[in-house]
This record gives sequence, structure tokens and C-alpha cells, in this order.
Amino acid sequence: MSTVKNKKMPKIKPINNFALMFLLSVFQGVTAFCAASAGETFEIKAMIAMALLIITEWAYLILFYTLMHRRNFELELIAFFLCGTGLATIGSINAAAALKQFFMILAGVLIYIFMVFLLGNVDLCMKLRLPVAIGAILLLIVNLVIAESTNGARNWITIGGETNGITFQPSEFVKAAFIFVGAATLEKIQTSKNIFAFIGFAVACVGTLILIKDFGTALVFFVTFLIIAFMTSGDIKTIILAVASAVLGAGIVIKYKSYVTARFSVYRHIWEKDYFNSSGYQQTRTLVGLASGGLLGLGIGKGNVKNVAAATNDLIFGVICEEWGFIFGVILVLTFVAIAVSALVNSIASRSTFYSIAAVAAAGMMLFQTSLNIFGITDVLPLTGVTLPFVSQGGSSMMCCWAVLAYIKASDVRTYNYLGGAKKK
Repeated sequence: MSTVKNKKMPKIKPINNFALMFLLSVFQGVTAFCAASAGETFEIKAMIAMALLIITEWAYLILFYTLMHRRNFELELIAFFLCGTGLATIGSINAAAALKQFFMILAGVLIYIFMVFLLGNVDLCMKLRLPVAIGAILLLIVNLVIAESTNGARNWITIGGETNGITFQPSEFVKAAFIFVGAATLEKIQTSKNIFAFIGFAVACVGTLILIKDFGTALVFFVTFLIIAFMTSGDIKTIILAVASAVLGAGIVIKYKSYVTARFSVYRHIWEKDYFNSSGYQQTRTLVGLASGGLLGLGIGKGNVKNVAAATNDLIFGVICEEWGFIFGVILVLTFVAIAVSALVNSIASRSTFYSIAAVAAAGMMLFQTSLNIFGITDVLPLTGVTLPFVSQGGSSMMCCWAVLAYIKASDVRTYNYLGGAKKK
């Protein structure tokens, strides 16, 4: 009988990070040029903003590839793609705002780098959970005390005056803290003390958001709480978490009875004459834009949704679908799905429960917020006013998105292997 020699399976070469970055840079350069050329005059600030982003992307890749010997850049490439798409869209509407948005992206990347290194030390994270929880609660209390009402919600703080001051949204930073405290507290869930401590923290966060009247963010926190509760399933303690979740949900509905009623009065009725040009104005114009854009879009800067209020914030997905095309809109949605899949895969092989809980909670928070934004502006769900992660204009939101992404990155065992990383538990 003839024998067959054992052959080694050929190694599958990893995708070339530099080739992908080059393609991304070309794409961003083209879209930036189109955005700068959208108006009557060429807006050089839109080109400068994108050029700075491209430089930042290459600097990040080269730094971590050469000095830190890392090879897993999938998450960063996705995030840079989303940021670049948002930057080009914002630049086609307001070039000066695009330049400002770049610096918010840069701040987010720096926070991301810091968070990834911090999360590598699980023992330190365990020690920091109480200070982070206290800081988050204090930040929300300050928000409640000094913030002024904007569109019915007191979720913005302005320092230094409305004209030249700095405006930020504390609840965005608390999102990252919420995941941190939840994952760190429940990483070892043998005692009821840990469970009730996290329930108390969750009640304090959601309760304060209810008082602030930021219903959209409160809902994001609530769903994240449910995800963390699900991740810790397996015994009687999970039942306690589920009951607490139900109580929180009931509290939100009761407190916001009139607010929710007002929202639902226009929900699924935006085309009626009583709402078409009033409370349903944003959604009807977005849907018209989606239809007029077709599969390939009208061209960057050539749509009409950009003229509607909050075009670069809540409605930016509508602007993109109208001008870039429905196909590109689907691709954009799939990138968020890819982030969620990455988190699930990482959580299976993660080094500890802390990383598993944090990664899945982070991905769930991001995916749910994306759903609220897209389904809200298209009237599939009531409009809540939350932003599209990485894409919408906003400094607080952008920095929060990068901080949340760090939890998913930290759960990838390759990250610390390449860095010579943290000790395995």
C-alpha cells in the first residue's frame, strides 16, 4: 500500500494592515475632496481636517506595529473608517466644524490608548472600581445641579460662557464608567455584596438620568445593565439582577409617562398633517432623503437632509444614505455588526470574566445606541435623540465611543501578547 506523507497545512497570511490603511486613506482623501468641493467655494478646512486624520491613522499604525509589535488592527481600522465618514459628511456641511471634530477624534484616540493599557492590569481595575463609581455619580450630580435645559433635557454643561466656552455631556463619560464598574464589580460574583453594590450604582445612574430627563441615554444604560446581568447568569443572583432591571424599567416608564406619551403621539404618525411639518419634520425629511438618494446616492453635499436641524448629529445617517447611497448605508451598519461579532469572539477566549463582561457590554451598548439612532430617525422606533457612534458630530460622544471600544480591544488576547502584556489569570 502506498503511503501518503503528512503535509503541513499552509499558513494563512494575515491581511496586510498597511494595504488596508492605504485603501482607507485613498477613500478618505477622495471623500474629503468631494466634501470640500460641495459648496460654492472650495473649503480647505475640510481637506485639512481629513489630512490630519489620515496622518493620525498612519502614526498610530506605525507606532504600534513597529515599537509594540502589534498586528491586530481590525477594530481601529473600523473606527477610523467610521470617523472618516462622519468627518467628510460634517465637512460638506460645515468645514469649520469638521476641523473641530478632528481634534475630538484625536482626543478619543488618546483616551483609547490610555484605556487599553489601563485595562491590561486587572488587579488595578479592581482597585479603581470604587473611585470610578464615586466619580461617575458625582459627575451626574454636578450635571443635575448646574446644567441648563436644552430641548427639554438638562444633559449639557457649559464652562466659560455659551459663545467661547466648552460644552460637554457628562452622561457620555459615565457610559464608559458604567461598563468599567459593572465588569470590575461582577468579575467575582460569589458574594451578594457585589451584586447589590452594582444594582445600587445602576439605580443611581439611571435615576439621575431620569431627573435630567435624558430618556435616550437612560434607556442605553438600562439595556447595558440587562446585558451585564445576562453575562453573569447561572444562579439565584441573576434573578435578583433581573428583578432590579424590571423595577428600573417600571420607574422610567412611570416617571416619563407624559414624556413617553408625547413621543408616542407622533410615533408612526409622522406623515399626518398635524405632525408632518412640526414634531415629525426631521423624520419625514430623512425618509424622503433616503428614498431620493437611491442605491448610489446623490453625491456628497448634494442632498437636502443636510438643511434639517441636527443634520450632523442625530440625522447624520439620513444625510449619508441620501448623499452616499443606501448601499453605503448598509455597509455602515455592517461595520457596527462586525464590532459586535469581534466582541463576542474575543469574550470566549478572554483571559478573565472581567474582559468577557466588559467586551460584550461595550458592544451591546454601541449596537443598541446605533439601533436607537437609525430606527429613531426612520420612525421604526420613537425618536430619542441619541447620536450615531463615531460618526455624529460631538466631542463627548466621540471620546466615549473610543473609550468603550477599548473594552473590546482589551478582551482580545492578541493585544497583550504582542505588547508582552499583562499576566494571565
